[in-house]
Amino acid sequence: MVDHSMQSSVSRKSRRWLFGLLIVLAVALLAWKFWPAGTDSKNEAGQKGAAGQAGRSGGMRPGFGGATGPIPVRVATAVTGDFPLYYKALGTVTALNTINVRSRVGGELVKIAFEEGQMVKAGDLLAEIDPRPYQNALLQAEGTLLQNQAQLKNAQVDLERYRGLYAEDSIAKQTLDTAAALVGQYQGTVKTNQAAVNDAKLNLEFTRIRAPISGRVGLRQLDVGNLVAANDTTALAVITQTQPISVAFTLPENNLETVLARYRSGAKLPVEAWDRGDVKLQASGVLQSLDNQIDVTTGTLKFKARYENRDQSLFPNQFVNVRLLADTLKGVVLAPTAAIQFGTNGTFVYALDGDKKVTIKKLKIGASDGDKTVVTEGLAAGDRVVLEGTDRLKEGSEVEVVNDSQQVPTTPTEHLQGKTAAAPTEPAVADKAKKGGA
Repeated sequence: MVDHSMQSSVSRKSRRWLFGLLIVLAVALLAWKFWPAGTDSKNEAGQKGAAGQAGRSGGMRPGFGGATGPIPVRVATAVTGDFPLYYKALGTVTALNTINVRSRVGGELVKIAFEEGQMVKAGDLLAEIDPRPYQNALLQAEGTLLQNQAQLKNAQVDLERYRGLYAEDSIAKQTLDTAAALVGQYQGTVKTNQAAVNDAKLNLEFTRIRAPISGRVGLRQLDVGNLVAANDTTALAVITQTQPISVAFTLPENNLETVLARYRSGAKLPVEAWDRGDVKLQASGVLQSLDNQIDVTTGTLKFKARYENRDQSLFPNQFVNVRLLADTLKGVVLAPTAAIQFGTNGTFVYALDGDKKVTIKKLKIGASDGDKTVVTEGLAAGDRVVLEGTDRLKEGSEVEVVNDSQQVPTTPTEHLQGKTAAAPTEPAVADKAKKGGA
C-alpha cells in the first residue's frame, strides 16, 4: 500500500511538470510568432537605401543630415513702392445722440404711433396722452383772459374820459392818476392771463409726444392704457441717431507723432471699420476728433472717427476693427516679411550673391503690414532674398533656386533624412542627360 501511494504521488508530480513545460513552450511559440519582424533587417535595408540615395545625390554629409550639394530655396525680389502706414485698434461704434423719450405731462397713454425698431424723423408723432384735461385747462385760461381784457378796455375808456375832464379842470389830478393806475393793473393781469393761455396750449401740445431727433426707435417700455407721469423715470422709448455715426478707439502714445502731425495740418485721415473677423470692410470714414489727454493707466489716447453709415452697416455698441491710415510712405524699399530673419546680432536676410551663393545682409526695418516690410537700410530694390529653405543656410552657402515651394525643405525631419536634397537634383540630372543626348 505504501509503495502504491508513493508511485501515484510521483506520477502526479510528473504530469504537473509536463503540463507546465507544455505551457511554457506554447507561450514561447506565440511570442516568437507575433514578435515584430526583422528590426535588424529593416535597419539594414534602410541603410542600404540611404547609401543608394546618397550615391545618386552625390553623397551624404556625415553626422547631422543634409546633402553636400546645393540647398534648394525659393526667392523673391525686393521692390520700390508706396507703403500705406496703417495703425490698427479695436473700436466701439457710438451713436452721436441717444435720447430717452419721456412725457412732459401726465395722463393716460391713449396712442402709440411707432413700431419697435422703426426709423423716424425729427418731429414724427410717437405717442399721445389723453388731451381732454389740457383742453379744458386751455378753455379756462382763455375765459379768464377775456374777462380781464374786458375790464382793461373799460378802464382805458374811463382813463380817456378822466383826461378830458381834467383838461376842463372838472376833476382832481388824483382821480386821473387812479384811473391810469387801474389801466396799468389790468394790463398786467391780461399779460398774466395770456401767459396762462400759452402754458395751457403748450401742455396740450405736449400730449402729442414727437421724436426730438432722427434715428432708430428701440423697444417701447410702456403700453396703451398706462398712466404716465410728467418726466417719469421710465422712458417711453429710446432713439439712437445712426446717420451719421461714430467709432471710438484708442492708440498707444508711441504711435501719436505721425497721426497728430497729419491731423493738425488739416489732413482728413481715412479710417476703415472692419468686422470682428477682420475680413469684411464695413464702412469708411474720416478721423473726426481726439481727446485732450492721455490715459495714464493705459498710455493711450482716445480718438473718434465719423461715418455716414448710409447703408446702416454700423450699429451702436458694435465692436469693430479700426484701421487708421496715418500716412503713405513714398518710394521705399519693400521686402517680403517671410524673408526677414531675427537673430542675436539683429535683423538680417539671406540675399543671393550671384546665382549660386547667399550672403547675410543686416537690415534696419520700419513698418510692416504682415506681408511686406519697409527696409530703411541694408537692402536695395532688385536684390533677391530667400523666402523658403533658410533653415540650413549660412554665409556663403551654395543654393539652387526653385520655383515650386513643394521642392523646398520645410521640416527638420526632411533635412535629417536628406529627402529634399535628392528631389530637386534628380530632375536636374535628367535635364542634363536630355541635353547630352540631344
